[in-house]
Amino acid sequence: MKKSKEVSFLRITTMVALFLLPFAIYKRSFKDWIIVYLVSCIGNTFADRTLVSKGYVKYKIRPKSKMFSVHLPFDLIQYPLALLYYNQWTLNSKITGIFLKLLVFVIPQIIIEAIAEKKTDLITFNKGWKWYHSLLSMAMKFLLCRLIIAFIRKLNTKKVTILSDAQFRE
Repeated sequence: MKKSKEVSFLRITTMVALFLLPFAIYKRSFKDWIIVYLVSCIGNTFADRTLVSKGYVKYKIRPKSKMFSVHLPFDLIQYPLALLYYNQWTLNSKITGIFLKLLVFVIPQIIIEAIAEKKTDLITFNKGWKWYHSLLSMAMKFLLCRLIIAFIRKLNTKKVTILSDAQFRE
């Protein structure tokens, strides 16, 4: 794939994700989805920065490459969007459903990543990094974020009491 086609591909996928993002966030439990979005942005950026700094993954074509070593569209838009939809789809699922639905989100991403690594300059794997490392790390990040939101929802079910100023001072 030529560089202009690769850049066009990145732009189109980013614009599609930006278009879909408000539909993923603007639902009941708005607060939960904002938390999921922010946790996924922070977690994925941290993981990506670590992999790039250690030399396992390299992005030859990325926006703002002089300012950031990570892949901003993926780390801040595309991955968090997939995570939002995964969390919404698995909201009332049992453990088996959570794992089976995980495959629906992770496997297509890994296939696209593997093709991009072989056929384009968008991503390069180094130091023995293979597609299955990406599969495991992405699955773990999805499950960790799902666990965090489940924990927050569990805490959120407790009754919140509001103290008056007099009670607070005692």
